[in-house]
Amino acid sequence: MADTWLITQKPSFMTEWMGLPPKESHQVLEKINLLLQDPTPDAKVKKQLKHMGGKLHRLRAGRYRIFYTFEHPYVSLLALRKRDDDTYDDDIDAEFLGGLDPDLTGVSQPQQPNWEKIFAPQAAPKTPLPEPITADLLKRLRIPEVCHPRLLPIQDRETLFDCPGIPDDIILKLDEYLFERPLVEVLQQPDFIAQDTADLLRFKEGDLLGFLLKLNPEQEKFVTWAANAKGPTLLKGGPGTGKSTVALYRTREILHQLKAAGVESPRILFTTYTNALVTFSQQLLKQLLGDDLRHVEVKTADKKIGALVRSATGKPNIVDDRDLKQILAKVMDAVMASLPGNPLQQKAQKLILERLTPDYLLEEIGSIIESRELTTLEEYQATSRAGRMVPLNRVQRQAIWHLREHINQHLAAQGLETWEQLHSRGADLLRTLENPPVYDAVIVDEAQDLPPNTLRFLVQLCKAPNRLFITADANQSIYGSSFRWGDVHSDLKFVGRTGILRTNHRTTREIDEAAHGYLQVGLLDDEPIERQYINYGPPPAVRAVADTAAEGQLLAQFCRMAAREFRLGIDACAILTPSERSGKDIAGQLSYLGLEATFMGSKELDLTKTGVKVLTLKAAKGLEFPIVAIAGFIGSRFPYIPKATPEEAAQEILTRERRTLFVGMTRAMRALLVVVPEKKPSVLLQGFDESLWNLGKTTA
Repeated sequence: MADTWLITQKPSFMTEWMGLPPKESHQVLEKINLLLQDPTPDAKVKKQLKHMGGKLHRLRAGRYRIFYTFEHPYVSLLALRKRDDDTYDDDIDAEFLGGLDPDLTGVSQPQQPNWEKIFAPQAAPKTPLPEPITADLLKRLRIPEVCHPRLLPIQDRETLFDCPGIPDDIILKLDEYLFERPLVEVLQQPDFIAQDTADLLRFKEGDLLGFLLKLNPEQEKFVTWAANAKGPTLLKGGPGTGKSTVALYRTREILHQLKAAGVESPRILFTTYTNALVTFSQQLLKQLLGDDLRHVEVKTADKKIGALVRSATGKPNIVDDRDLKQILAKVMDAVMASLPGNPLQQKAQKLILERLTPDYLLEEIGSIIESRELTTLEEYQATSRAGRMVPLNRVQRQAIWHLREHINQHLAAQGLETWEQLHSRGADLLRTLENPPVYDAVIVDEAQDLPPNTLRFLVQLCKAPNRLFITADANQSIYGSSFRWGDVHSDLKFVGRTGILRTNHRTTREIDEAAHGYLQVGLLDDEPIERQYINYGPPPAVRAVADTAAEGQLLAQFCRMAAREFRLGIDACAILTPSERSGKDIAGQLSYLGLEATFMGSKELDLTKTGVKVLTLKAAKGLEFPIVAIAGFIGSRFPYIPKATPEEAAQEILTRERRTLFVGMTRAMRALLVVVPEKKPSVLLQGFDESLWNLGKTTA
C-alpha cells in the first residue's frame, strides 16, 4: 500500500499560489498532487538541493518552481518562484536564499532590522512595484472590490503600506505576493495543515476559512501522551513552547476518546486563569472543534467557584482590599492585648506584627493559610512557605494565626469573606454535595497562577484522575506563591507523567535569552531546562524618555517602523503597561498622533480589532504579539511597595513584579522595546545587560 502524504504549507506559499492566473494555478495544483503520490527526487522534475542538509527539494511546474521538504507523513510547501529560464535548475540565487547556509542543516539568521533606522528613520527612496496591481490580481487574491479603487493606482511599496482605509491583512497579502520573501524568512513562518489539494482549492475559492496550525513532533507527542494512564498529566515548559496549544489539541483528543468509549454527550471543562485567556481559548477551540465546541465549557476557575457558591448559598459578599486593611487596623489593639504565651513569646509576637506591613500580613493569611485550607495553628506552623522571603518561626506564626482569628471573627460578624475564603468554601461545598456537577475531563491551563484551594476544586470536578491535564511553568507565575503539587491533592501525583516542552516557537532566541537574563534573580523553578529555538531576530531594545510626550512619539515611531521592517501590519503591535490608567493614557496619546490604538481590559479583549492593542502586563499573560513595547512607567507607582515594608518583604514584591515584566517580555515574537523613565527609574527598570539588549544611547 502506498504511503499517505498530507500537505503543510507556509503562508507565503499560499499567497504566491493564489495570485497565479487560473491556468498556471491549476498546473501547480496538479504538480502538488504528484508530490502527494511520491515526493522523493527523480533528478528530473523533482530535484534534491544541497541546502538544509539535503532536505530542500525543488519541483518544476511549467514556468514556476515549487520548493518543498518532506518527512512522512508531511510534504511541506515552502515557496513558489517564477523562473523564465533553466539557469535555476542547477543553482539558486542568493537573494532567494536570504542568507541560508548550504552547509547547515538548520536555518541561519536572516538579515536583521536596523534599530537605529527604526528609532531615527531617514526619508527612504521609493521602491517600485515589480509588477502593476491589476483588477485580475486583486480578484485572484480575493481582495474585496471596495478596496480596488484605492489599490489600483499604487506604483511603489511605500505608498502601499501607507494606503488609507485598507485593512492591514490586505496590504500584507499584496506585499507578500509582490515582494517575495527570502527562503530563510519563509522557514520561520508557521506550518498549516491541509488534508489534500481539494482543501487548497476550497480555500482559494473562499469555501474554507482557514487551516489548522501544525504541531511539531515534540508537541504532538504530548497531545496523546499518557492518555490511558491511571493518574493526571502535567506538562511543563517555558513561555512560547506551546503548552496552551497542546492543551487545546489535548481537549480534542479527549473528546474523541470519550465519544469512542460511548459517551454520547461528553462534558469537558477547559479552565485558565484570566478572562483574556478564556476569550482567546474559545476562539481557538471553535476552529479546532467546530460544532463539538458545545461539549466544552471554557471558564476561569473563579467563575466556576462563584457559580457553585451562588447556587447553594446566594451571592457571596466579598470584602475589598481597602476595607480589609481597615478591619486589620481596627482589630490590632485587641490582638496585641490578647497574644498567647509567656511574656517573652508575647514580646516576640508583638515585634513581628509591628515589623510586617498590613499588606504582607494579609497576603500571608490569604496566600498561605486560607489558600492552603490550613485549619489549625499546628498545620500552619508545620507548612512550607516556599516563595515567601521573610522567615517566620513557630512563635511568630502563632502571632499571625492569632491576628487571622480576630479578622475572621470581624468578617463573619459583617457577613463578609475574602476571595481566598470563597475559594476554600467552594472546594468544601463541592466535597459535601451529594451530586456534584462533575465533568468527564478537566483541562487546567496555566496552573502556576492558581492557589491550592482552587486547584483542589478543579481536581474534584474531574470524574477520573487520568482525564485531568495540567499545564504549568513556575517562572511565569505572576499572582501566586509556589507550592508542592502533592500538598494540593492526593490525586496530584505526576510520577512518570510529567512532560517538558523545550522548543520555543513564539519568541526569537535573542528576546528569550534577554528576558531570562533579566529574570535570573526571580527564578522560582530551579530545574534546569535546555531551551531550543527556531526563530532568530534583533536583540530587544531599551530606551529612556524624559516625559510622556516623548514616550508617545517614540512608541508611535517604533510601531510604524518596526511593523514595516518586519513586513507586518500595525495590527501586529501591542503595548503592555503596568496599570489600566497608564494604558488608557498611552492609547489616547497614540490616537492623537494619528495611530489607531485601543486600550483593552481582560474582559474586553478583542484580538481581531484593528490598530495597536494596549493592555496591562497581567492581562497579556498567555497571549502573543509579533511586536511588543512595554511602557507607561512615568508617573506610575510600579512596583508598589508600601512604606515601612521590611527589606525581605520588599524583595519578595520586587521578585514577583520582575516575573510580571518577564512574562510581558516573552509575549513578543519578533521585536521588543522596553521604555523606561529617564529620571529615577525603578530598580526593576535598570541594569539591562548590554550584551543581550540594544541600549543605543538609551535616551530616546
